[in-house]
Amino acid sequence: MTELTVAIGGFGAIGATVAKALDIGAHNGGIPGIRLVAVSARDHDGARARMAGMAAPPPVVTLRELAVLADVVVECAPAAVFAEVAEAAVEAGRIFIPLSCGALLRHPELAVRAGETGARIIVPTGALLGLDAVRAAAEGVIHSVHMVTRKPPNGLAGAPHLVENQINIENLSTAKLVFQGSARNAAGGFPANVNVAAALSLAGNGPDNTTIEIWADPGVTRNTHTITVDSDATRFEMTIEGIPSPDNPATGLLTPLSVLATLRGLVSPLKVGT
Repeated sequence: MTELTVAIGGFGAIGATVAKALDIGAHNGGIPGIRLVAVSARDHDGARARMAGMAAPPPVVTLRELAVLADVVVECAPAAVFAEVAEAAVEAGRIFIPLSCGALLRHPELAVRAGETGARIIVPTGALLGLDAVRAAAEGVIHSVHMVTRKPPNGLAGAPHLVENQINIENLSTAKLVFQGSARNAAGGFPANVNVAAALSLAGNGPDNTTIEIWADPGVTRNTHTITVDSDATRFEMTIEGIPSPDNPATGLLTPLSVLATLRGLVSPLKVGT
């Protein structure tokens, strides 16, 4: 089996979880064929402190150095630095795994350039489900894709759409609809919250034809997404309730596990799913 080296851009709740799992894998057979070689973080000292207990702590490097050192670059950094990680990985012809996939909607040139450099952009399922079915339906004709997202208000706090439109979600006693529109606009207005909408739109009928409602709901404790798809081949509805990360309520505990599953799929001799 050919070994793949991996570097992680961003060392917050997601990046640290993935790194520690790969570190365990390197010594106890977690993901044979995957080796962590570098991470990047704004706070180098803080990143090193979070590596306490790791058997083989990787070096902390700059964002652009990640693509020089590894075959696979995993992006789980703030959306503001997405382009810096992505462009370097694509130019180097690497496998690029972005979690800020909403940013892909603002950088369509990356997919074009990847076709020229031999890079591959693989969007993990993340906190979603059913993307296999959506991708299959997209081989035919999709009539509509609609998603309703409900999150605890603190998981939406600070979103640009809320700030720009002066939408107050503090001390809510009932659910409040804070956005209704396309997945493209949702990704711009809630860059840390609805990457799931971007992934759904990329798998299905596009960011302008995928509609989404976002609710700040004090009655839920989990990030809840309900998706309805209608196509010429099937119609289905699915709901997922993700447990928010205690370190970052804007994301869920399933997201880093999805990254690990994606990495495992790159080297496993058996892969289940599209």
